[in-house]
Amino acid sequence: MLRRPKPTDSEADLLREQERFLTSGAPSAASMVRRPDKRRGEAGDAEGTDSSENERNQKDVVTIEDLPDQLPSLTPAPPKKSRFKASRVTFEDAGERLDRHDTHISAVLSRIVERDTSCAPISLPAFTGLAFPKVLHRSEASTQVPSSSSKGRRSIFARQIAAQRLKEDKTLKPSSAEPRDQILCSDAGSRLVSGEGLQGPDSSGETLRIHQENQTKLHAMSKSEILEEQKKLLSQLDPRLVEFIRSRKSQSAVLPGSPSEHAAAADARSQDDPPAEHPESGESCRTAAGSVQSPAEAEMEEENEVKSPPLTGEDLPVKPQKEWIHMDTLEPEKLEWMRDLPSPRKKGTKKAMQARFDFTGTLIPPSEDLPTHLGLHHHGDEPERAGYSLQELFLLSRSQLIQQRSLALNTLACILTKARGGAYQSVLKGSVTSTLLDAGLLFLLRFALDDSIEGVMSAAVHALKALLVCAEDEECLDCTFSWFRGLASFPLLPSSQEEEDEEDEGLEESMRETAEEKEERKSDYDVARQDVIKGLLRMKLLPRLRYILEVVRPSPRVVQDVLHVLTRVTRHSSWSATQVLDCPRLMETVMSEFLPTSWTSPSSLSPPSVYGCPVADAMKLLRVLATSGRHACARLLNSLGVRERLSCLLSAEPSELLMEPNEALRIATEAYRLWTVAAAYGQACQLYIDLYPALVRTLQAFNSILSTSDPLQLHRLSALLSLLTQVTHTAGCHQELQAGMVRAQGEECPPPPPVSWGHVTGLQPLLLGHLKGVVKGLDNPVQRDGVLTLIPAYLVYLQAHYQQLSRQTCFKPVETLQDLELLTSEVLHPLMCHNVVQNLMKNLRSSSVVCNLQSSPQSPEITPSLPGLACSGWRDHPGLVAPSSPFPLLTGLGLVFETITEIHKGLSRKFSGFLLSEPVIGYLRSCSQATPTLSHSRSWLLRHEHHFLYLLLRLAHRLVPVEPEVAKHASLYHQVALVLLPWLLPGSEYLAHELLSTVIFSKDFISESHSGGPEAVELGELNLHTQHQTSPSLQTVGALLREACTQLPSIRGCYLTQLAHLEQSVITSQVVFLGRNPWIGSHLLPELTGPTLPSDWPFIPLIGLYERTGVSDGGGLAVEELPHGSLQTVTHCLHWLLLLEVWREEALKVVLPVAKLARLSCVFLCSSDLFLERPVQRLTWGLFRLLTRGSRLDSLDLDVPPPGLASFQDLYSALLAQYEAVSFGDQLFGCWVLLPLQRRYSASMRLAVFGEHVGMLRSLGVTLDQLSVPIERFTSPPEDSLPLLRLYFRALVLGSLKLSWCPVLYVVALSHINSFIFSQDAAVQEVEATRLTMLRKIYYLTDEVLKNHLLLFRLTQQHLQLGFDMYEQLPAVRAKRLETVLGLQDDSRA
Repeated sequence: MLRRPKPTDSEADLLREQERFLTSGAPSAASMVRRPDKRRGEAGDAEGTDSSENERNQKDVVTIEDLPDQLPSLTPAPPKKSRFKASRVTFEDAGERLDRHDTHISAVLSRIVERDTSCAPISLPAFTGLAFPKVLHRSEASTQVPSSSSKGRRSIFARQIAAQRLKEDKTLKPSSAEPRDQILCSDAGSRLVSGEGLQGPDSSGETLRIHQENQTKLHAMSKSEILEEQKKLLSQLDPRLVEFIRSRKSQSAVLPGSPSEHAAAADARSQDDPPAEHPESGESCRTAAGSVQSPAEAEMEEENEVKSPPLTGEDLPVKPQKEWIHMDTLEPEKLEWMRDLPSPRKKGTKKAMQARFDFTGTLIPPSEDLPTHLGLHHHGDEPERAGYSLQELFLLSRSQLIQQRSLALNTLACILTKARGGAYQSVLKGSVTSTLLDAGLLFLLRFALDDSIEGVMSAAVHALKALLVCAEDEECLDCTFSWFRGLASFPLLPSSQEEEDEEDEGLEESMRETAEEKEERKSDYDVARQDVIKGLLRMKLLPRLRYILEVVRPSPRVVQDVLHVLTRVTRHSSWSATQVLDCPRLMETVMSEFLPTSWTSPSSLSPPSVYGCPVADAMKLLRVLATSGRHACARLLNSLGVRERLSCLLSAEPSELLMEPNEALRIATEAYRLWTVAAAYGQACQLYIDLYPALVRTLQAFNSILSTSDPLQLHRLSALLSLLTQVTHTAGCHQELQAGMVRAQGEECPPPPPVSWGHVTGLQPLLLGHLKGVVKGLDNPVQRDGVLTLIPAYLVYLQAHYQQLSRQTCFKPVETLQDLELLTSEVLHPLMCHNVVQNLMKNLRSSSVVCNLQSSPQSPEITPSLPGLACSGWRDHPGLVAPSSPFPLLTGLGLVFETITEIHKGLSRKFSGFLLSEPVIGYLRSCSQATPTLSHSRSWLLRHEHHFLYLLLRLAHRLVPVEPEVAKHASLYHQVALVLLPWLLPGSEYLAHELLSTVIFSKDFISESHSGGPEAVELGELNLHTQHQTSPSLQTVGALLREACTQLPSIRGCYLTQLAHLEQSVITSQVVFLGRNPWIGSHLLPELTGPTLPSDWPFIPLIGLYERTGVSDGGGLAVEELPHGSLQTVTHCLHWLLLLEVWREEALKVVLPVAKLARLSCVFLCSSDLFLERPVQRLTWGLFRLLTRGSRLDSLDLDVPPPGLASFQDLYSALLAQYEAVSFGDQLFGCWVLLPLQRRYSASMRLAVFGEHVGMLRSLGVTLDQLSVPIERFTSPPEDSLPLLRLYFRALVLGSLKLSWCPVLYVVALSHINSFIFSQDAAVQEVEATRLTMLRKIYYLTDEVLKNHLLLFRLTQQHLQLGFDMYEQLPAVRAKRLETVLGLQDDSRA
């Protein structure tokens, strides 16, 4: 039996045991397996034996089961080669296969190319006196040339030959005493011309003579001449040839020899090279005449890069010894890292340079030289530049070293924070945030969150917070919380982009995939690319954050970052808020750890842990969750114990809480805001009764709060006022709900809240006294800023109180009217006239979002997949939320004015000065000309400004009928109402309904209707058309306007009926704006998909009728008979459009002229006879005249696709088919069809008329007098489309186009054919042949009238009977050309 080796065994013992093992034949304990190479098709050990060489190269491989061959990679792997590729069936030519495998001697000899050795130098062996060559002894081989002078091991004979060549090279080198110019001229030679192609023994001499001749020419030229020749060569030579020349120079830059010879040769080359041979733009070109600077170098003035000489043995800090193995070869390229870094400098290129950042995210300029001890030079690319690129930070973030991972993630967090703030917009190209997201930042951070090291995980949380959260956005939302409807917000959803799925095309609706199924089928990358928040939720972000909070228990900063991330996720949508609530143990952890019911006082101002202490950010998270819906709010109050937390935190003063004072104020403020949201649903009102003493005690401390002017105290008081406002709204609904429950009799009805009107009545005197004191505080400069913060909250409360008071059964009209008069005289009027408020009103236009479309100088980065509010720097520049903004104060005043004038209409005149003030009038004028764009970054601000504009219009609606001074600006108010209507955002449907019901269709606001407007239009028409007779239907615009003014109530009813599909949205919006809190479902506004009404809303009746009854896919009408009342609907719509086009042209400027034409075309397409009705005819004629006026006609561009259509040509094809089918030669329809045939529009529409629809020419009998478009627009410039000219000629010759049938197109065709056949312009052969052919055919026409029209046509004259005038006889030039053409024909026949 074999024994195991022992430590005491000698080498002889081991050899003996090995011999015994081999003779025994026992199997070995381990086997050697050769891994097969799949790519080379090797089969491993089982298939034959390899050669001895391959056996020596085999490696021993240890195989472990279930272990992958390669480590998993974060980046996508390269495509693998198929193992079946070699076995695939391929088809090839037999001849090619024979040529490839032919081994005949002729095939081999045919490929032999003999080298030209005529110019190769021949070296003869040296003559010696010895009979035989001297035998080379091994001891002498080491003295000839060291083996280290060449790469690898070389034989003795090879080293001997190398030594001989080295000796010959040294003898050929010139002595150092020779002048440098002589060396350059005699031995250096040209680097481009080698002479290899020259035949003969003197090829090298010929090459040298060519080089010397070039040098002589360069010496005789000046610098400017050299530069000029250089430019000429660069413009003539192929760029690839220039690159080849540059590569030859770079290859010849390295010469054999010592380092000193390297430097000398490089210096010599830099002086010898002519510019014509190497025209690099960023280098100096040296000649014998001096230094010449290239044009690009003169423009950019960049420094030349000077390459350092390679390292030598003398430069080494430690000299290698002979005894050191494998240290006899010097490798300079591996020792470059030991050099000092060169000074950074800008590259001589106009291309963008790679951005580099320091550890704080600051962009480092390329030319800035920073010391190396800062740690900013530890990278391989561009080692002389400080800072790290994004690619290097990505690489470091996946390092095995913990410090490198943490440092990279923290640096990325700083970069993201600055990028979201817009710090790189002016210095970097593109968006940093979008670049990082496209590079996979989201997955990188998600992987880093799973790191087991707490430091790396904390850095990942910080980077994720920097990506998702903008602190200034949250500050703005907190500042506007106490404004009117400030607690509501839009969901931060990316703009929805409908993607057409090719797989669903042609399938039935029931067989198509739903949106949820398509979403599940998408990969994580696709989801994250469209929506960052949804992608993170899909990657299980919430369970990981719960684990971090519950198990890891990180530092306070990480806890705050996690809470901020959860808040931002909640703001995404109600769906994401539900995901946060449903995440197992997440909210329970937040409630138990960061909102406990009891806690101890912290031992220091900055405790090492926040666990077990209330955190304001946790309370804010609950508030944002409650905003998402009433059910979420109810879950928080009832299931998670929020009600107990509110009672615990608000029953005592902030100073009595065992917390740091500022943190106590912040958490009290957030608690009031959370309670406000709950009260806005009609919930948590029992707490108001329970905590009423504490609330009154806080209100009684008003004077002390106002005197301190502490921002945190002011925010706390504003939040308390917002709470009282919502409680008042809820209490105002108690009586209605109580009565509704009695009437419901078992049906579903919201229960009445526990708080009634009697619980809130006592608040009004106390808060009114506060408001009086606040108004007096405006005179105190110390308290002014704090007072301006509080006044809007007090005004919003007063509006809620009086609005709900008027609905109560205890309402006493007389006493209330007296109170309102007293309120107006003592509070509102002094406040409105105060100089501080007047100065604020001057900032209306500068603070407006509507009037200022220009973005701020440092605009933040907004990524489509991660929308934000773009509030960076909001405190430093004017804006709606800036401290100098008058909007919160004036909106509060407008609310109070609207409410008290509804109760006491006699007080309306008291507020006319506010509406007539110069700042307000100027602001309204600016708004009437503005065209704001819709985006997430503007929508939340635009909503507040829309409220203010709506309140101004409501006040104007009350004052215009009773106040003459206000009535003078009625047209301005009407214009503002018209432009505001399509601006209103989702959630403001009630405002749109109110504007349509009151201001938009009010005759009081259309002052032209009762001040001679229709008569003025009629006089203008008579003045324009006294020269020639026009159709009677064209002179009725004035009468039509008079009819429209009398039909305004019916027109209003028509549009309200057309918008009936918005009824549910209007009711939902009305509930919110009227403060009916128990019926509110969510304070999260609808998704921002677009405005409430489209910009072309006046055309809605026409579009709706066309969609119901218009042309179907088969080409016919979808229905045979119009719905009842369609004629009246179309008439009302056309009346309103006519009124807007004449008196409110600016209101429709957002609708393109081509869109107007396309929408009005529905009159002809929705029915076979609607356009023949007399009212429709008259109104459409009037609109056609308005659209074809000179200025309007110039702006009509039919090449722009109308909104909702692929192109205007598709619509025009449907019009032509409809005209042929049902027009009956109607003149109005004919004018509509002729309008797109003007010369400046696409020829495809004219080709459609004269090609596919040539039969319609027989009924297109519009005369030139009836056409309101000048005929010159159809005939000038001459037609250049040869197919169209042929169709014109064919229609005339064949009789399809006659003067009696189609006068307009007959004149157009004559004009273009006449200009074409007699044109003297040079043309291609095909065009010239067509001219000659047409001229001959015209001459031999049998129709003398047509022949004379074609030959004698002179100019179009719209007032003549024919529409054109003619020559009495053919001019000489044209007659000569005709004779020439006919003469050529006779010659050809002869």
